[in-house]
Amino acid sequence: MEEEPYARVPPPAGGRAGRPGSRLQTLVRLLPALLLVIGVLYDCLSPRDFTAAPLFAAAPLVAAPLFSRRGTLLTGLASVAAVFGVHLGFGVLARADALTELVTVATVAALAVLINGLVRRTGERLASAREIAEAAQRAVLPEPAERIGGFEIAACYEAAQADAFIGGDLYAVQDSPHGLRLVVGDVRGKGMGAVAAVAVVIGAFREAAEQEATLEAVAQRLERALAREGTRREGLDAFEGFTTAVLAELPHGDGIARIVNRGHPPPLLLYADGTLRTLLPTREYSLPLGMGELGVWPDRAEEVVLPGGATLLFYTDGLTEARDRHGEFYDPGVRLAGRTFPHPAELLAALADEVRRHSVGGMADDMALLAVRRP
Repeated sequence: MEEEPYARVPPPAGGRAGRPGSRLQTLVRLLPALLLVIGVLYDCLSPRDFTAAPLFAAAPLVAAPLFSRRGTLLTGLASVAAVFGVHLGFGVLARADALTELVTVATVAALAVLINGLVRRTGERLASAREIAEAAQRAVLPEPAERIGGFEIAACYEAAQADAFIGGDLYAVQDSPHGLRLVVGDVRGKGMGAVAAVAVVIGAFREAAEQEATLEAVAQRLERALAREGTRREGLDAFEGFTTAVLAELPHGDGIARIVNRGHPPPLLLYADGTLRTLLPTREYSLPLGMGELGVWPDRAEEVVLPGGATLLFYTDGLTEARDRHGEFYDPGVRLAGRTFPHPAELLAALADEVRRHSVGGMADDMALLAVRRP
């Protein structure tokens, strides 16, 4: 089947920083010039025993992490010229204290150029690391196609940590002879250990989704894969590593969905008229993946009717644990009830934007969203 373009969720208008952040950045970039102007005025209007040398020395240091090498050098030369001009105007250039100030400002200006070079080199390394992180995300969590097996699909990943691209949340979509199969999960822990577990779960899911005849068998394959991964871990993760997950199967043309929930937040079913239903398990929750040794709770897929125009929304707890300034959690069931969205991508864009505005102090956990709509 021919794949269509990716359904990417657009970022909010103006970006995360917004206008206040851009104004502050503009003010900071003007700070070296302001320091020089204030320094000259201070030296001209104050008694000669007072000096503005600290302001002249601060100007190139402020410019070093903000400007280019040329800009930093010009700021340093302007600082030296300002000190030279002030002392020359007062006729004290030959005094020892005036020469000391001039040499001090010149030395600080030279150090600022050196710092600028170090900052630029560090910035290049960070840019390279960011590109690698983006490539890792595309490799581990590739965006699903906009349409697979006749279903409309959109996915979104929001990392809680600034400048992070991937963490312990996961999603995957796979078309199979048994219908469209998908998984959304949350690995316990953070860091590279969690990313490694994400790769194991997704790899095992893609293979099992093609080979296993039932959704329950797919869940068991994931259980065994995480058990093998646990033997290679050290420390606490070797004993307490687990993954909450919800698996779903949407047979082609049947108008139903089968769901297996392994300790994960329940998906939401949004009907075309805005009615919303939370798909809570009718039986007891099964244990998360990786905890099979603690007990035997056989997986049993539950069936729900998925009429035309209905959308299944899967998410991780980063959505429901987002708090506002008063400590109240974001409730997607309340926020989405009565609303309609023509496409899953628009649903996820609205959710992501609302969660960002709700958690004004920053999200406490990563958030993965996956929406599937039967046209």
